[in-house]
Amino acid sequence: MALQRRLFTSLLGSPPAIRCAVLSGSLRPRMIRALTTTPSCCAAAHKYTALSIPIARQSPKSRCSLHASAASAETTPKAAQSPGVTSDDPEPHNTRQPRQASRPRRVLFTSSLVVIFFFAGFAMAAAPMSEAIDGFISPPTDAETLKLFEPLTQTSADINEHIVNHPLCRRLRQQEGMVESRPHMKIPPTMRPHNLTGGTLLGENKIEVPPLNFSEKEAELPTLVQIAHLGPALCGHPGIVHGGLLATMLDEGLARACFPALPNKVGVTASLKIDYRVPCPGSSYVVLRAQTTKVEGRKAWVKGWIELLGEEDGDGTPLVEAEALFIEPKYAKQMARVYSTT
Repeated sequence: MALQRRLFTSLLGSPPAIRCAVLSGSLRPRMIRALTTTPSCCAAAHKYTALSIPIARQSPKSRCSLHASAASAETTPKAAQSPGVTSDDPEPHNTRQPRQASRPRRVLFTSSLVVIFFFAGFAMAAAPMSEAIDGFISPPTDAETLKLFEPLTQTSADINEHIVNHPLCRRLRQQEGMVESRPHMKIPPTMRPHNLTGGTLLGENKIEVPPLNFSEKEAELPTLVQIAHLGPALCGHPGIVHGGLLATMLDEGLARACFPALPNKVGVTASLKIDYRVPCPGSSYVVLRAQTTKVEGRKAWVKGWIELLGEEDGDGTPLVEAEALFIEPKYAKQMARVYSTT
């Protein structure tokens, strides 16, 4: 190490012509090996050259030789290096990028996925709607509605058994012209949650069994008799059924009574007058009776009342009375198929 440093120092102190001759002669390979195989010496030599040698004293020829030596040292192949010395330069990486699909192919693939998922979502969303539309287009018959209801609890089974086998129902079945049905069962199952008396108010401790109807549809002035059970969850005050529920039942019951007499079998409530007589106790069997009193074109007048169901075939205690006027709208033809639940 000291010998190389003294040699390099004396060489730098010699005249430019001598330095050029020495560097271009036999000592050039040894100097290059010393500089390239000894990093500390190389660094010291560069430091010494940069700090101690005035640039003006170096001739163009010597500078060319030094630059050529440095370039030769930098470009020396790895095979010429010592076996114990490794290069700090990292191995060149494979910069070749994977081939990507063409733009039209990517666009086509993305568009296909969008279309597939769109139609799949549309089909799943349209399935309940198609079922509801089919239910409105071809609703079950009156006789079929009697078989659609299946009690889910023992309580609802007992209530249904009591209503179906009551003496009043047995007498009405034998009456000529009377049609037995459960009109709420004509509403499609997917639409029942959106119906007040056919969905929201049906259930345990409410209206557990769909009301049973007997209607005289073919008469000039049709009539209707409806039997239902009102559970304790329908009370407005403890033990007393809410008066609003009774008004709702009268509104629907009087409408069902007169609809067969209207041209398109459908109408809307124009007026409803209610007189409450006696509070209705909770957990009661009640009977709604309605009678169409007059029909003029698209107008029908109806009166009716709700009473407690007696033990036998007789009349029970009247609870509330009502009178109503129903008018068939001008667009009734479009409504008739949708509201064909009378």
